[in-house]
Amino acid sequence: MVIPQAAPMLLTRNLLYTGITRAKKLLIIIGSKKIIDFMIGNVDSKKRNTGLEYKLREE
Repeated sequence: MVIPQAAPMLLTRNLLYTGITRAKKLLIIIGSKKIIDFMIGNVDSKKRNTGLEYKLREE
């Protein structure tokens, strides 16, 4: 899993958790310890406006 330096709103704990839990046999994290530590502490999650609910309700 590559974790580049990016906008803080993209570096969330949820993203890190998803990457870790989806690994089946092996996980190698490539990124700075500072950014990974930031992600661990960043519990700020925004509401996603994807339009998925609307698309699922379409007939």
